[in-house]
Amino acid sequence: MIKSFRHKGIEKFFFKGSKAGIQAHHAKKLNRQLSRLDGSISAEDMNIPGWRFHALKGDMTNFYSVRVDGNWRLTFTFEGNDAVLVDYQDYH
Repeated sequence: MIKSFRHKGIEKFFFKGSKAGIQAHHAKKLNRQLSRLDGSISAEDMNIPGWRFHALKGDMTNFYSVRVDGNWRLTFTFEGNDAVLVDYQDYH
């Protein structure tokens, strides 16, 4: 279950379907990814072919990333069985 967000736009999209604060053309994929993340109990549950799941390094050790489109990523970490600090960012 998703417990917390870093990005207000992605939080509004998840709870209310508002596309304000996200790239509108990312909505379909973000919906799939957030739904999967909400049902996940570990980061590895997000290792879906084509999503380019990987662990991050440096300042973001213990975080994971999946590709939304182009440079855009959904990043997150887990506390127990819950996804926390979910972010949506232009990563590169």
